Amino acid sequence: MQPHILVVEDEDALSTLLQYNLEKEGFKVSVAGDGEEAMMLVDEAMPDIVLVDWMLPKVSGIEVCRRLRGRHESRNVPIIMLTARGEEGDRVRGLDTGADDYIVKPFSMVELFARIRAVMRRIRPGLADDKVRCGDIVIDRVAHRVKRGDTEIHLGPTEFRLLDYLMQHPGRVFSREQLLDAVWGSDVYVEARTVDVHIGRLRKALNESASGDPIRTVRSAGYALDVETASA
Repeated sequence: MQPHILVVEDEDALSTLLQYNLEKEGFKVSVAGDGEEAMMLVDEAMPDIVLVDWMLPKVSGIEVCRRLRGRHESRNVPIIMLTARGEEGDRVRGLDTGADDYIVKPFSMVELFARIRAVMRRIRPGLADDKVRCGDIVIDRVAHRVKRGDTEIHLGPTEFRLLDYLMQHPGRVFSREQLLDAVWGSDVYVEARTVDVHIGRLRKALNESASGDPIRTVRSAGYALDVETASA
């Protein structure tokens, strides 16, 4: 079943980015630009999960959360609040109002997807798809395991996140800076060459028991997961 996510965000650029990435991940996505529109869309079709910005025109994200929790038919819908308000008091208020999780802007798509999966596992486990496959490589996010063919691959936490991110975008070349932002986070200072070290470890682990290197190095550009090699 294709999970339905309602994105409530008044910043057009961000809502477009969220819709694009969520649809790539296999979600059905509806978008509302304010709180009133969000409640109208909920009346038309109940979503499986709601991503709602705190600061919205007409009806705030806090009020949307309160109204959803006040209705019998929507009281158990998972809600993740997106906001630039990162103070402890704001987080507590959001969670006390009924949000299941709280993400402070700016955030990476990797973090967002991890939060969505975690919420769905807790509240609606039947919706959570926690395995990603690319060729003969399979990641099980719940068990935190990786297999290539029939062989289990042992990875450190950073290598696991790197592989997970590359597998979400097979064939796409990412620069070191893009991988740093996606895997380590934009608020953490790590030298770009650190990516090379972890790519080397990931490559060694994946190639120990299989022929064909699935990690492609593109000179002066970055790294990509080679779909054809992974499928060989």
